[in-house]
Amino acid sequence: MTPVFPSPALRGGLLALLAALLFGLSTPLVQHFGQGLGAFSTAALLYAGAALVGLALRQPPGREARVRRSDLPRLLAMAALGAVIGPVALAWGLQRTSGSSASLMLSLEAVFTVLLAWRLYGETMDRRVALAMLLLLAGGLALVLEQGLSGRAQLLGLLAVLAATAAWGIDNTLSRGVAERDPAQVVLLKAALGAMASLALARLAGEPWPSARPALALLAVGAAGYGLSLRLYLLAQREFGAGRTGSVFAFAPFIGALAALAMGERASSWMLAAGGALMLLGVLLHLAESHGHEHTHEALAHEHAHSHDPSHADGHHLHSHPDMPTGPHSHWHQHAPQHHVHAHVPDAHHQHRH
Repeated sequence: MTPVFPSPALRGGLLALLAALLFGLSTPLVQHFGQGLGAFSTAALLYAGAALVGLALRQPPGREARVRRSDLPRLLAMAALGAVIGPVALAWGLQRTSGSSASLMLSLEAVFTVLLAWRLYGETMDRRVALAMLLLLAGGLALVLEQGLSGRAQLLGLLAVLAATAAWGIDNTLSRGVAERDPAQVVLLKAALGAMASLALARLAGEPWPSARPALALLAVGAAGYGLSLRLYLLAQREFGAGRTGSVFAFAPFIGALAALAMGERASSWMLAAGGALMLLGVLLHLAESHGHEHTHEALAHEHAHSHDPSHADGHHLHSHPDMPTGPHSHWHQHAPQHHVHAHVPDAHHQHRH
């Protein structure tokens, strides 16, 4: 009888959707509270807030795998791309383009993430996924044309947002390598490194420090939209891979665009609507993917949080303990070779080629 496991796509999808909701709402708020502020100062405040979340949510030893010294180069690259270049480019672009079009342009982050996950991790990309990526690209092209007709400054702002999506797409792919570590510890280290670097650049650039109200507001936005969102994103990657997490996370721009319109923005046009519709169709098409086949697991040894509870059993953690723990725990463990059939996604246990 074929075992039935809880759907990793459902677990990962819900986590990614929550991450998308928090990040999507943050974009128009960053535009609102960051108006007139320096891009480096804005980025420093956002990731200082994120670092506070990482500090508050760290797990006790034995519950999650700890970050290792060998992870430091990856974390430094993640901080440079995701916590400095990405938010600085976004903050600069948001001051020169509409919040709704900038939010929709962030959908292209999924394209960069899926392509890199496909090339670097061998994650599956069938015709459905390829068509979804083409729709996202077509939507992004419509937004570029729409902003180009609005003037050179608007176009430059949107291109800066595009640069942010590329930086975050690479960051998302790099973060897959530490998704099995304590996500709060990863958030803390990445955000703290990014905040310190952005603050140093703000001082060098001579940016004035913002007053208390926008500073506190950006700290709060960073805590929810960057810190808590990143933690949920890492948990989603752990469940169903970098590419699919990036695709579900592509809902964030639509949430941001709707929030921008709700906050009173009226920078809408038929081309903006067409671009948004293409991007939404691309996201929905990619989410409709279903993947399951007979596959073989080779012997594997690694460390990450897992559970033996029947309600969370996944068919891969069959090892025993002298005193069987309850709930999630982390330790170095081995997987014996296994052959079975079930729906799966490219998580840590399903890195096989197709």
